[in-house]
Amino acid sequence: NTSMSTITFKGKPLQTVGLLPTVGSIAPEFTLTKTDLSEINIKELRGYKVILNIFPSLDTGVCAASVKTFDKRQDDIQGIKILCISADLPFAAGRFCEVGKIANIVHASTFRHGDFGEKFGVAIADGPLRGLMSRAVVALDENGRIIYAEQVAEITDEPNYDAAIAAVRNSREKQ
Repeated sequence: NTSMSTITFKGKPLQTVGLLPTVGSIAPEFTLTKTDLSEINIKELRGYKVILNIFPSLDTGVCAASVKTFDKRQDDIQGIKILCISADLPFAAGRFCEVGKIANIVHASTFRHGDFGEKFGVAIADGPLRGLMSRAVVALDENGRIIYAEQVAEITDEPNYDAAIAAVRNSREKQ
């Protein structure tokens, strides 16, 4: 796949490996590592509405804000799972969640699963953030179908929380 998305980091262009999956498609299979070092995969999420909050690192203000915001907003929707996904090591993510009293989300690390960024078209291919993931939000219905996808154009901007939550709230399970 030679398709790439162009995003910016402080106004300077960066390329991602691939493109974000499109609304209506089935999400790619994935496995990630949770803070307790166990794994979570997409099959375990079937039956739930899911928001994948994807970002470079918890050690930046905007990334930390996105995790805190989704943690607070999780109660807005019943029967939803929110995965906050980055390359941060599970130990650091666990400490971040403990210190910040973040309990409503699941942090999932790509550190054992580098193919996640490529499958979702969010792996940054060049520039100072090469090897990390771009900021994106992907929402899935109960069957793993993508109902919302946002590749944030400027990586230092926050995602559209309201649009992602509205997409999940308004989705209907397809029979």
